[in-house]
Amino acid sequence: MRTVKMLFVLATLMVGNFSALAQEVAEGQWINLFDGESLYGWVQFGDADWSVQNGVLTATKGTGGCLATTCPFANFELSAKVKVSGDGTAGLAIRVPLEGHYSENGGGAITLQAGGEYDISVRAVGNTVSASVNGNPVEGLNISNGKGHIGILYHKYHDKKKPTRIEVQSIKLKPVQLKSLFNGVDLTGWNIIPGHKSVFSVVDGALNIKDGNGQIETADVYKDFLLQLDIFVNGKALNSGVFFRGPKGVFWKGYESQLKNAWLSNDRTRPVDFGTGGIYGVQESRKVVTNDQEWFTKTIVCDGNHMAVWLNGYLVSDLYDTRPVHPEGDGKNGYVPSAGTIHLQGHDPTTDLSFKNINIQVYPEK
Repeated sequence: MRTVKMLFVLATLMVGNFSALAQEVAEGQWINLFDGESLYGWVQFGDADWSVQNGVLTATKGTGGCLATTCPFANFELSAKVKVSGDGTAGLAIRVPLEGHYSENGGGAITLQAGGEYDISVRAVGNTVSASVNGNPVEGLNISNGKGHIGILYHKYHDKKKPTRIEVQSIKLKPVQLKSLFNGVDLTGWNIIPGHKSVFSVVDGALNIKDGNGQIETADVYKDFLLQLDIFVNGKALNSGVFFRGPKGVFWKGYESQLKNAWLSNDRTRPVDFGTGGIYGVQESRKVVTNDQEWFTKTIVCDGNHMAVWLNGYLVSDLYDTRPVHPEGDGKNGYVPSAGTIHLQGHDPTTDLSFKNINIQVYPEK
């Protein structure tokens, strides 16, 4: 009987350890780096003429250059479909800074010869980066950067007449190696700011907020990170927010990624009160793509003075904050450079929202 009991205890411990491990290495939801309609979220270097043609990201002339994501990424899986024709080469750059050449700055690149269609897969975790093109492993990817931008390289040989043509049908990324901030059982790891009206509880595995105003914040602080969470708004055009870089224990400071599924005149490109995914007080959401009473996924990247937000994989805000530093950490009125809490807002008596799968990937320091 004692042996059976000991085996039961060991099995329980193993399950507990496995659950903890699963929380440390969770994989996230895919986000689109190219939205199929614009160059939003990209920055161009060189003279290649990048444009969107029939839903395809295209470059047809120029001597060379790079189209890079405004966001850096650390641990991820990436999938891309690229066609290259003409005289020259293309490439997919991985974890590159926005300055210098990838061969000198710790990044890496996969070369794509003209005359082919390529299905590219990349997995980058810590110092290990692996890739395949059309199912064939890529050799020689020596990448030392812990994070960096994704780039599409364009190169035309000067002694050739036929211009290079690059067509990117899709390019998307899934963050991996995330850590859970919410265990789905209780509010361990979270602190409630006292003296306010919101009611915080766990309902059906989700963190629920009712009434308002109020604030619940992480016990730990974060500066540069990728945050991903699922949200349900149980009402019509309710107001709330996901705050980040908030001074610990201070009410409604830091930056606010707005939650409000409302728009004007049936036009989702005209958000009300900055719209879901907007950086409240600073940048409106370019399109409200989410709906009330449906679960949706929000992805936030914050790195240095740059921040961006995806909703269900669609990029809705992309901001470089060049304002003077705000001395009290108020992101509505100035730049907030310091690490801070991630906190969820109870806005007013109508508040009724739920949050689950709250996962974070902390970026390595520069």
